[in-house]
Amino acid sequence: MENTPFIFKGNTYIAMNHRNDSANRVGEYTSEENMYLYIDNLHTGVREAQFGAGHSFVSAFVEGDTLHIFASQGTNDDWFKSIYQFTTTDMKNWDRQLAIPLEGDEHLFNCSVTKNDKNEYIMAYESNQPVGFCFKFARSKDLKTWEKIPNLIFTGVGMEYSACPVLRYFAPYYYVIYLHTMDNGYAPFLARSSDLVKWDLSPFNPIMVAGPGEGINNSDIDLFEYEGRTYIFFATGDQQTWGTAKIAMYDGPLKEFYERHFPAGVPMIKVSTQK
Repeated sequence: MENTPFIFKGNTYIAMNHRNDSANRVGEYTSEENMYLYIDNLHTGVREAQFGAGHSFVSAFVEGDTLHIFASQGTNDDWFKSIYQFTTTDMKNWDRQLAIPLEGDEHLFNCSVTKNDKNEYIMAYESNQPVGFCFKFARSKDLKTWEKIPNLIFTGVGMEYSACPVLRYFAPYYYVIYLHTMDNGYAPFLARSSDLVKWDLSPFNPIMVAGPGEGINNSDIDLFEYEGRTYIFFATGDQQTWGTAKIAMYDGPLKEFYERHFPAGVPMIKVSTQK
């Protein structure tokens, strides 16, 4: 389900995770056989790396010649815990360190990182508290040490399910695509903010609804720009028994893709993350 397409040293890849949920709380859920991260070459399909046993909910971010992979640490008996960061320059040797520790009895899942015009790195990360699910924010100046941004929690319009965020920045806005529950399933919504506090919801929400053969679910979106086009990777299925990853394309650059979801002069729903 979870994935991130990315460009690293001139080549296109996708970071994904294998997770055997049938072993959750009934076996060695976090074993190397049941749960791991991997990277495939998008052009050839060749498996370039497999690592991170016991981790899932993968996300990738490239800075220069370094690839950063973020993932939540699983357990055999108590769901997922803190978010860890794996770094590499060759996809063979990996360093692992704690990025976002959980607080109390919360659990952390998906996350996404972007860079703003102040050379800060901003992360949106998913939590099951105070709403299952919502997302919070952290910042870093060096892509090593992360500081949680206090009192900012995205819970939609009214303390509602807001899951698996994917965050991007094009000045002056942060853009986030997140999963929203609907009467007939799950669909992605899009929002923008200049300060991470006040957010506009796109008048085109939901931006992608499940169609024939896709079950009730278009979720876990991630996306990148390649050769002037925007490629959107997403999961379909029923969130229980089956699913697959699919690709959509917007015939234009990523910045344009975001900006055109917020036409000038059109009223927009406003939400705040300040709690």
